Amino acid sequence: MTALTQDQLKTLVGQAALQYVTPGSIVGVGTGSTVDKFIDALGEALKKDAGFVAGAVSSSVRSTQRLQALGVKVLEAETVTGLGVYIDGADEIDHGGHMVKGGGAALTREKIVAELAERFVCIADESKLVGTLGKFPLPVEVIPMAAAQVIRAFAQLGGTGKVREGVTTDNGNIIVDVTGLQISQPAEFERDVNQWPGVVTVGVFARNKASVCLLGTAEGVKTLNF
Repeated sequence: MTALTQDQLKTLVGQAALQYVTPGSIVGVGTGSTVDKFIDALGEALKKDAGFVAGAVSSSVRSTQRLQALGVKVLEAETVTGLGVYIDGADEIDHGGHMVKGGGAALTREKIVAELAERFVCIADESKLVGTLGKFPLPVEVIPMAAAQVIRAFAQLGGTGKVREGVTTDNGNIIVDVTGLQISQPAEFERDVNQWPGVVTVGVFARNKASVCLLGTAEGVKTLNF
């Protein structure tokens, strides 16, 4: 049997996520290359059943454009009071469902949409499953004038922060990526860093952790429940 490529694994989990969408509902949609596969699968489902979803709330301009190109109605988050499910990828996910996200610089909007949802379904390939968060550089959305202060604060925790060059978020801010951390207590870490002046949000998703992770593996899609 030929080993599946990372792209094929992403396609598998993107398609598997459709089973968590209640027909006729509004679905929350994240951002990233794995989510692109879910959006494509959603587009195919709509070709077969135009009422498969009533619409989507998107976490980024990129995802909004892809959804609209496939005929999915995109609603503004402020017009929705709740979502059944939010489907998004992760840069890392631990065995408790806590994640590091923000590689695509959409972390703040991702948290806003995730907060609306009853369930967070994470779609990822098995390389993203880790014992302790921190190997992937931690993204932090920061108001530009606070960047140097935030980098110094992370240095006190043993982390090395660097402004991501050439990146401005959809909110007009910058991203500081932090390496050298081991995040063994994600909930406390998220709460503490989010209180630092100038931090818009940190890319640890503990308050809005995954309920389910659909993990693409060599043996197919593995379902982890948290």
